[in-house]
Amino acid sequence: MQSVFAGIQQVGIGVSDVEQAYQWYKKHFGMDIPMFRDSAEAKLMVRYTGGEAHRRTAYLALNVAGGAGFEIWQYTSRKPQPASFPITLSTAGIVAVKMKTRSLNQAASFFENQHVNILQKNLEATRKSLWLTDPYGNLFQCVEDENWFSEPLSGASTGGVVGAVIAIKDMDKALDFYQKVLNLDKIVYDETGVFADLKNVPGGNIRLRRVLLTQSRGVTGAFSKMLGPSQIELICTEDCKNQPHSFVNRYWGDLGYIHLCFDTIGMKAHENNCEALGYPLTVNSAGAFDMGEAAGQFTYNEDPDGTLLEYVETFKIPMLKSIGWYLDLRKRDATKALPNWMLKTLRFNREK
Repeated sequence: MQSVFAGIQQVGIGVSDVEQAYQWYKKHFGMDIPMFRDSAEAKLMVRYTGGEAHRRTAYLALNVAGGAGFEIWQYTSRKPQPASFPITLSTAGIVAVKMKTRSLNQAASFFENQHVNILQKNLEATRKSLWLTDPYGNLFQCVEDENWFSEPLSGASTGGVVGAVIAIKDMDKALDFYQKVLNLDKIVYDETGVFADLKNVPGGNIRLRRVLLTQSRGVTGAFSKMLGPSQIELICTEDCKNQPHSFVNRYWGDLGYIHLCFDTIGMKAHENNCEALGYPLTVNSAGAFDMGEAAGQFTYNEDPDGTLLEYVETFKIPMLKSIGWYLDLRKRDATKALPNWMLKTLRFNREK
């Protein structure tokens, strides 16, 4: 069996107050379905936490309209640390998250009315742009997208996560990783220059190369209808080659974007493929993990610059918490999409 990726499942965001951040993301991005809330010791991540297991609290929140979720993550055994330097498009690592919207004009109006910090708004150009930050300095790009699971049920103007912007130091090495390891084989564009849609984004007013990747084939898997197709934009600048990674001298789970997670089918095949390609797994739960309301298997590896990628093969999820309905995915064909009616029951778990 070959490994299959059903799209981005979630992006990990390290924060200093998980409940406060969840409330902000719920209000402004419609991330109002908490799939789990879990507090435990992250014993398997000691490679990235100074050799010591630390306690944390994590929420996984989704938007019923579709797209990937946020894993909002807070240390409880130590104070999470910020980067000691500004994060820009020239800082290797996950520098921005792409949020899907039906209309950039509507999204811009919504965020303006909510007094969100908008860095870049260009709605008339050939390449429209809308960039903003959350209260914690994390950078978001809103992009128009045609793939939706359902209509939004909150007042927010976006769905969930459709992709990420990752700054890298060597484009050839990065393409080798993301195309071969993650099957992001389709290049939507590969352009070099100074771009008007990035001019007010930190580090975006210089010459750079940007490559947008996606999958040439449609996504499959239990959650594929909800997650939808994913995209990764790789950005490479001359400055990036001489700068440290955004998490240098910090721990996984510190403030900012800590990882990008992919919904995975066939973990053993994925492990073998990563090993053969020279990108071995660095963390492996080697079987089921339990996060209280959800369970599965997870692994990690690094892209050529040390950015952490997570892979989760889900075994159990809460479908309707009020009646204790949990779905065991091991009892069905993992490559087959769940029916719409079943996925739509998740809306009953919403928190207004």
